Amino acid sequence: MLKWEYALLVRRRQAASTDVGWEIVFIWYGPDGSMVDVTPYGDTALAHLNRAGDQGWELVSMSEDPSLPGNSELHRYHLKRPKTTVAPPRQRIRGAGRTARRLPR
Repeated sequence: MLKWEYALLVRRRQAASTDVGWEIVFIWYGPDGSMVDVTPYGDTALAHLNRAGDQGWELVSMSEDPSLPGNSELHRYHLKRPKTTVAPPRQRIRGAGRTARRLPR
């Protein structure tokens, strides 16, 4: 059975922390619970989505948070990809293949 893992890319427009104005910040929430600021990897959502696509991620849905009126924006990009599973080691079948021969005495 195919299993999936999920991730979330969040794009936030917020007041700049260093000067007057606005900045766009991208945060990646990985399937392992990690949270990484991926802003340095691109300045548009498309750049980040293309990068995720190169890693096997598929966009499932996108949502915008309507509870942030005014100049704040929050976009969520929900992604999934097939979960890679390590196959259990194959069992050897006894009696198949080479057989031990007894040497004459």
